[in-house]
Amino acid sequence: MAAKYWLVKSEPDVFSWDDLKKSKNQTTYWDGVRNYQARNFLRDEMKKGDLVLFYHSNTEPLAVMGVCEVVREGYPDFTQFDPDNDHYDPKADPKNPTWFMVDVKLKKEFKHPVTLDEIKSNPKLKNLKLIQRGNRLSVMPVTKGEFEEIVKMGN
Repeated sequence: MAAKYWLVKSEPDVFSWDDLKKSKNQTTYWDGVRNYQARNFLRDEMKKGDLVLFYHSNTEPLAVMGVCEVVREGYPDFTQFDPDNDHYDPKADPKNPTWFMVDVKLKKEFKHPVTLDEIKSNPKLKNLKLIQRGNRLSVMPVTKGEFEEIVKMGN
């Protein structure tokens, strides 16, 4: 089965590209997603080997920093059960977890982060979900063409 392509958003003050570069084996779990549609992508659709664009949100500049690879498929997000964690969900049931995460590994850092303005000004990316009105998902699919265009822009 062919790899799928994704974009994940993270606020750098929560978890940044630099944090990923410093993490053990440049790998991390993608926790804290608390949107059902994004959860479904993590739980049901993201597969080992899928490629992921890492996007810095809520900062200046807003930009895709590089590419990661899914190295572990969806499993229960342990932060939902920890009352001391910001992502704690008191309704979550360990027997039937609500929230899921995947593990991603850094694959390639862009020479040039691809800014949101550059994405918006590229006609090949006019249908990218990231720039569609009202789309606030932290995990979203991208097409192979969109993925390749952003990678080209970053290099």
